Amino acid sequence: MNDTIAACASGIGNAGVGVIRVSGPECYTVLEEIFRDGKGRRVSLSQIPAYTAKHGYLVNEKHIVDEVLLILFRGPHSYTGEDSIEIDCHGGSFVIREILKLLFANGVRPADPGEFSKRAFLNGKMDLSQAEAVMDIISSGSEAALSNSLRQLQGKLRSKIDEVRSEILYRTAFIESALDDPEHISLEGYKEQLREDLLPVIDKLREMVDSAVAGNYIRDGIKTVLAGQPNVGKSTLLNALIGTNRAIVTNIPGTTRDSLEERINLGPLPLRLIDTAGIRETGEEIEAIGVNRAKGQIAEADLVLFLLDGTGEISEEDREIFGLLNREKTLCVINKSDLNTKLDSEMVAAEFAFAKERIIAISAKEETGITELKKAIQEMFAVSEEDFAEREYITNGRHTLLLKEAKESLCQVVQSIDMGMPEDFFTIDLMAAYETLGKLTGETAGEDLINEIFSKFCTGK
Repeated sequence: MNDTIAACASGIGNAGVGVIRVSGPECYTVLEEIFRDGKGRRVSLSQIPAYTAKHGYLVNEKHIVDEVLLILFRGPHSYTGEDSIEIDCHGGSFVIREILKLLFANGVRPADPGEFSKRAFLNGKMDLSQAEAVMDIISSGSEAALSNSLRQLQGKLRSKIDEVRSEILYRTAFIESALDDPEHISLEGYKEQLREDLLPVIDKLREMVDSAVAGNYIRDGIKTVLAGQPNVGKSTLLNALIGTNRAIVTNIPGTTRDSLEERINLGPLPLRLIDTAGIRETGEEIEAIGVNRAKGQIAEADLVLFLLDGTGEISEEDREIFGLLNREKTLCVINKSDLNTKLDSEMVAAEFAFAKERIIAISAKEETGITELKKAIQEMFAVSEEDFAEREYITNGRHTLLLKEAKESLCQVVQSIDMGMPEDFFTIDLMAAYETLGKLTGETAGEDLINEIFSKFCTGK
């Protein structure tokens, strides 16, 4: 980290303001060469107090490149922990490229993806879980996702992991000290005490692992597939849920040939709504492809809204579609309640041996029953805004795997105790759990893992 790097932090595109980050030991020297104040004079930026802004111009050998505002930071009290300068410039693509070209011509190199955050991690400004939260914040698509990522950035996850690691390390150190000095430190009765102490730690890790299910919903959204026969009202329901005419709606069966996806936020829950082709036997090649894709979407869904035409009777095709569904992930939706209906929830419940509370009658066209449908979805996933406001959820697959691995190591300790194994066996699995949790925060993570994680970050962050 002896070189100085630069990148656009605001994205290159036409905007009112662009932000370019420069970080490294030579950032002040480089900017002093190319920065001039309003009277065209050189400025000794290194003599200006940190956390101040300086207005002026960036210049090359021939002319002014742009009017800018420099914001000065000095290590270790900066994002990267190094001397840093942020350049606020005009946000046009061309002017940003010209400023970067000017910086590169004066010895600064382009930053790699995620290199600013990587330097912050290596300089102890944040742990690995906090660094990963930075990208989660950038990509968050709902209030719940943003709030959860902000809690992780504030160190809430790190705090929990540190607490568990401290408990593990204390018990490991006690066993090893007793084994080294049995005359002064006794392990008599310690097996039972260790077992009792580890059970709540295991429960804490298990709770964190279990939160990953809801965490996946927060990060990726609940994959919600609208399924049913052609012309049952799937596209109309999609339009009603998202509040705009996104899907084409006609009276012609088979209008939808492919899957169409839109996202909405249902309270704290983000939903990925997927309108699919009507499922039926067809000899038309393109429609058949759409039907097969619809079946694939159903198999991968977190939630299926199975639509039935309330003006008709349950058909053999409806029964075949229901046979494709996972009952635990299904809500039956009786559509067209604004017309003369023949179906009700009792008939559907009896036909499919399905829970009546999982059956909702709506009119997608008139948008009646939509509120009840949304409430049923929220109840099905048993979450509330209070849950998301108070709890931390694991949303990172890497974290989930490491937590599982650490939990299994501690479970192995308990199993060894129950089998009457000697105490030195316990320290092997205790330290395995300790090292595994260290990978989550980065304390025991190898260079290859660190490089892989930060390579997935966007440039400029």
